[in-house]
Formats: sequence, C-alpha cells, structure tokens
Amino acid sequence: MNLIDSVHERALQQPERIAFEFLGKQTSYGEFDGAVARFAYALQEHGVKRGDHVALLVGNTPHFLVTMYAAWRIGAVVVPVNPIYTANEIAYIVQNSDATVMVALDQLFPLFQQRQVLFPKVETLIVCETDGASTKQCTQLEDRAYFFNDLMKMDGAVTELVDVDKDETAVILYTSGTSGQPKGAMLTHENVYSNARDIGVYLKMIPEDRVIATLPIFHVFALTVVVNAPLLKGATIILVPKFSPKEIFRIIREEKATVFAGVPTMYNFLYQYEEGTKEDYESIRLSISGGASLPVALLHNFEKKFDTRISEGYGLSEASPVTCFNPIDRERVPGSIGLSIVNVENKVVDHAGNEVPKGEVGELIVRGPNVMKGYYKMPEETAIALRDGWLYTGDMAREDEDGYFYIVDRKKDMIIVGGFNVYPREVEEVLYEHPEVVECAVIGVPDEDFGEQVQAYVVVKQGSDLNEEDLLAYCQQHLVKYKVPSVIHFSEELPKNATGKILRRSLRDRVVKRIEALREKRK
Repeated sequence: MNLIDSVHERALQQPERIAFEFLGKQTSYGEFDGAVARFAYALQEHGVKRGDHVALLVGNTPHFLVTMYAAWRIGAVVVPVNPIYTANEIAYIVQNSDATVMVALDQLFPLFQQRQVLFPKVETLIVCETDGASTKQCTQLEDRAYFFNDLMKMDGAVTELVDVDKDETAVILYTSGTSGQPKGAMLTHENVYSNARDIGVYLKMIPEDRVIATLPIFHVFALTVVVNAPLLKGATIILVPKFSPKEIFRIIREEKATVFAGVPTMYNFLYQYEEGTKEDYESIRLSISGGASLPVALLHNFEKKFDTRISEGYGLSEASPVTCFNPIDRERVPGSIGLSIVNVENKVVDHAGNEVPKGEVGELIVRGPNVMKGYYKMPEETAIALRDGWLYTGDMAREDEDGYFYIVDRKKDMIIVGGFNVYPREVEEVLYEHPEVVECAVIGVPDEDFGEQVQAYVVVKQGSDLNEEDLLAYCQQHLVKYKVPSVIHFSEELPKNATGKILRRSLRDRVVKRIEALREKRK
C-alpha cells in the first residue's frame, strides 16, 4: 500500500466524502481522484515519464494536491518549492533537482520571462491561474507553456495506477540549509506513506476530523501532518493560503475545525491576538506544534488562555519528518518532544556514536522506514548523515528515564563561552518567561577574549518600556554569569523562514558583518 493507492481506494469507497476545502469551495474524494487522473493524463501527453522530476511552486492551493498525486500516479517525482523564494533560490533548487517540468502560479510571471536563463533544463511550464492580471500577462508565453485549466480539459484520464516500488523516490525536499546551499532529501514512497500512516495513528486522526492547513504544505511538517495523514484517514483538509490570527479564528469558529498544526511563532501570534477567545478555539480537539522548540512559557500561557492542550513533536526533512511526539492520551511533558512514534527508534549518542546514559546530552540519531535514502547528487553529505542505518540529525538532545526526549539545541548553534557550553534555547526559555517579551532569539558571536559571547534579539509587547538594563538584570537572576547575554538588541521583528521558524543564522551573519566592518575601520 502507498499514498496513491490509499487515496484512490478512498475515492472508490466514499466518493462523496470531502477531501479538501479551499476559499469556500469543497472538493470530494471522488472529484479529487478524477482531477488527479485527468492531470496525470495531461502530464503523460506532454512527455512526463516515470522518474521525471516535476517542480511545484504553487503554495497552499488545490493545484499542489492535484499535481503531487497526479505525478505519483505516473511514477514521477515531485520537488516542492517555496514560491516566494528569490529568483536565485528558486533557480538553484529547480536546476539542482534536474526538474524538466515546472508547475507554478501565474503570479510568478517575472520569473517565467527569465525562463531560459533561470531554468534551462525545464522543458515544460504549466501555469496555474489564480490572478486575472497575472494570467493575462502569461498569455504572452510561448515555447511549451500551458495553462493548468486547459490541460484539465483534455479528453483522457489515467485510471490505472503505476505499480511504484517502495524504494522509488516520491519527493525531493530541499532543506533550509543551515550551512551552504540547500540539500535535496530524497524521500521514497515508503518513507512518506509510513510516516503519514504512523503519525495518523499516533494522533488518532479520524475521518470526521477537519484539519487546518495553514502551514506551508511545500514544507515537510505540513506535507505529512496536515496533508498526507488526513488524506490517508479520509479526513477533510481546510487549505488556508496565508496565516493570519484573525482568519484562523474565523475558520475554526465557522468551519468547526478539529485539528490545528502550527509552529511556535503561529501559536505566539494567536496568543497575542487580543480578540481571540476560548470560544473561538473550542472546536479544536488536537493542537500540534513542531518545526522548532516551543517555549514552555508560551505553551502554558496558550493552554491557559484557550483551555486546550498542545502536543509538541519533533521531526526533520530527512525523516519524512516525524520521529517523536508527545502522547495525546496520557501524560504530556512540557518542554519535551515526547516519545518515539511507532516504528521509529530514537537514540542519543556521543561523538563516537555510542549511546550515552539517560539524562546526558548527545546527538539525536534516528532509524525507521521514514528515513530518507540520501541527498540528491550529494554522496559525501549522504555518507555523513546516514551511518550504519542511522540518521544523524545534528540536534543535541537528552532522554529521561521514561523515554521522553528533549531537544537541547542544534549542534551547530551551540555557543562556547570561555570553554563553557551555552545552548541558545536555555537562554531563550528564560527570556520568554519575562511577561514583556513576545519573541526572542539567542546567538553566539565571535569574541576576542572568550571565543564567543552570547547576544540576544528580542521583540517586546507594543507600548512596553522594557530596556536592556532591566532585561539584563532579569537574566542575571536566572542564569549563571557566562550564559547571560552580553548585549540585548531590541527589534520590531525577527527574520523567519517560510514556516515561521526564527532564523538565528541570519541574525548571526548580521552581527558578524558588523564586527568585520568595525575591524576594517580600525585598520
């Protein structure tokens, strides 16, 4: 069994059940399966073959779901791309992935004009009509450029499902790239199916669930938790093109949504939204957090305000992504990423790969049917990440006596001050406890005397008169001296990626450039 078969069978058994909603329009499983069959035919007619790579730049729209399942139906590989990336970022991923077909929103018309330069390997461009003015511009396009809606009118359908091998690549997901260029994690059909199946069971998803998909579905967290797992269970996905607290509360209230998945930043915005009430959130039976560590203070504040419980988990692109989750039917441990999900094993090891005693910090490694088969065209990086059947995550963690895991921080984010290890998250947890702090990020920057120093960036509540001196005094009360930030920067907002994860690296690069500029002036 795989995702293609399961969704097709659902359509045959329960064709009237609603698969997804988008901007008020409902699409049943039967209609969805029909659209997939027609678009699969169109792809075949335009030369797409088994194993070909299809780049997908369409955001949270039905085009994404139809194209992905249509590509899989004929054995093609999907390469999801963030459509709001810069031209250079998009070009790198499309080129590196060897995509020969690109399905993209009409709003990307400026990119299409540079198609021969940016995407010389792309033989076929399929434009998805979403905006009248942009669509009109796209009518100027020539050289194997087609409109999605026109292709859907072709007289034909792929009714037979290709018998894909479980080890064939289904998706190439490009990581955010903590260093250097993004790497394309190759996830097989077994990887994506097993993780959707196992997390659906773990979270007790049922056909009656109505799952909000406001996380970007080109990202692995959303792809599995709010797309593939619900479809596998016969639930309904509510596609939301863009996150806003006001819109989310409206959808929950009017659509009686039952599952919400978000990153900590989203929960923070919902919590800070003054008009949001407990009644607005009452239909939600399951709140899921992932993508980054959820500050304990935010978790408690959110749960108290909305009389709910947030279940935090952990995953990474290379593991399809989920490896751990807090159980929803028994004790939840705040600050923990929970227990290993079914069929997945997690372990904490030292630099030599030996398991460390419970309670000690080491690198988290993972194995299971969800672990990628490697990075696309990167054998050396693959050999570093995959060793003896285990995926080395690069995250520092510890395990308690009850089997609960705790992410301490990214291995590469660890700060060394005069020989002492400082994990940014422990400093951030203290800052989040301050009632005036809305968001924060802690980084390490070069220091001539101590190797590195701790610096913090914070966003405070509107109208707050909190200053650096007071906040430093607060930190000194709760942290040992070498962990206290040497400088606290106050910002209106912090840089984030597409999922809302705060980008420490961007902040660090900013500070390092400033230091280097000062050094140049002194010369």
